[in-house]
Amino acid sequence: MSPMRTSYRDIFLLACCQALLLTNAAGLISLNGLVGYQLATDKTLATLGVTTYVLGSAVASYPMALWMGRVGRRRGFMAGAAINIVGCAIGVAALWLHSFALFCVATAVIGVYNAIGLQYRFAAAEVAAPADKARAISLVLAGGVLGGVIGPEAAKWSRTLFATPFLGTLVALAGFAFLALLVQSRVNVPLPAHDEHKAAGARPLAEIAVQPVFIVAVVTAALSYGLMNLLMTATPIAMSFCGHPFGAAATVIEWHVVGMFAPGLATGSLIARFGALKVISAGVLLMAAAIAVALHGISVAHFVIGLALVGVGWNFMYTGGTTLLTESYRPSEKARVQGVNDLVLFVTLAATSLTSGALVTRAGWDTANWAGVPVLAIIAIAVAALAWQRRAIPARA
Repeated sequence: MSPMRTSYRDIFLLACCQALLLTNAAGLISLNGLVGYQLATDKTLATLGVTTYVLGSAVASYPMALWMGRVGRRRGFMAGAAINIVGCAIGVAALWLHSFALFCVATAVIGVYNAIGLQYRFAAAEVAAPADKARAISLVLAGGVLGGVIGPEAAKWSRTLFATPFLGTLVALAGFAFLALLVQSRVNVPLPAHDEHKAAGARPLAEIAVQPVFIVAVVTAALSYGLMNLLMTATPIAMSFCGHPFGAAATVIEWHVVGMFAPGLATGSLIARFGALKVISAGVLLMAAAIAVALHGISVAHFVIGLALVGVGWNFMYTGGTTLLTESYRPSEKARVQGVNDLVLFVTLAATSLTSGALVTRAGWDTANWAGVPVLAIIAIAVAALAWQRRAIPARA
């Protein structure tokens, strides 16, 4: 259960962990598609390294959520950072040997760190008083702003540290993961209660999954993350096709990640004031505006503005969806529900990351953006249905 008082010390430390997680993620995003394009024989598989990264996260998400439910957050978080260091070492070997297959193995291992790191937002809810949950989640997510700046910048300066391009970047990312280990060792999230180990009073997953609030939470989080991932993954390749240099692509990713996490300073307050459903709806409109900008032109400015709007729209939808999810489970059910939510999310990410490479290389950047329109429509319909139900229940009462 959430503590009676909010631990802002632990929220700050979790925000630092989020910053270091996003440093790794943004740095890897900056190089992943380009390294894949260089190493892959079939260029339509250029984003396969992103897909294996997401698959690694998908495979690890549910069992790691259950494991942390037994041993506690701190041990789980530290294990994730250690695994990331191993993954970076495998990536260094892959670039040294010029092996695309080994590079995909490396990104899969690194993906485990991402799966564990996504639990920071749930840990934030666990160190916050009930009234502060949305604010705690958004503040921890806001820590990603720093990582969004450091990651692409680290990719820029470390790209040519060694004769093999980007080898130095993977060494730098391993260093950031080691720093994360030090911060994680100071995090104090309450250990699971004994009744949570036994899942006392827990309902079957099938019963939890049919709740409208659970359905909308999962649909919103998974589809918004999937669409954001599709456009973000395709961007460095699309920009290279448009003749823009790597430095420009890294800058676009940097602004995109800032857009993803800077709103976290205010998103929790907006949810507390207007409700999660209205904030999610605003996110849908922002993402639609981003698609309109992308379809309007292919200058660096269009990429910067479009991807920044994608980030802000994602933040509103993802934070709103996460807040809704916390309403769907009891304390004894949280590990399983959080694990299922993230499993669905990562399976969606795997599909969009693989689709992204094929879309941008075969159909073009415009088609990749148009593909987002029906996705946004599904989220909007789901949110409208839940809002209608919530208005109808008091009316019937």
